[in-house]
Amino acid sequence: MIKIEAIVREDKFEDVKEALQNINVHGITVYQVMGCGTQKGYTEYVRGQKVDITILPKIKFEIVVSTDEWAEKTMDAIQKAAYTGMPGDGKIFSYKLDNAMRIRTRETGPEAIQPRNE
Repeated sequence: MIKIEAIVREDKFEDVKEALQNINVHGITVYQVMGCGTQKGYTEYVRGQKVDITILPKIKFEIVVSTDEWAEKTMDAIQKAAYTGMPGDGKIFSYKLDNAMRIRTRETGPEAIQPRNE
């Protein structure tokens, strides 16, 4: 099992969500987060005062998939949907998971993250 975390621009939320739905990845968690990287923010003038905005709003997706093949497919879909070619497009991280448990049924491992047909 692999956990994928992607941090993308706020305006790419719908594009990434749709890209994940198009490849049948439906189990996602989304957060509104703040952060900075090489983009380093921007300068704004507020009431005539120069203000450096260095922490920017972003969207963080968390997804758990069952195989390396699904991880590659998921990361590729996110990258294509979030890409603008400009600094601040974001990052994608992946982690190996030891285990997972579906609370309701106590299923563990990959069965815990697979959709159920009930």
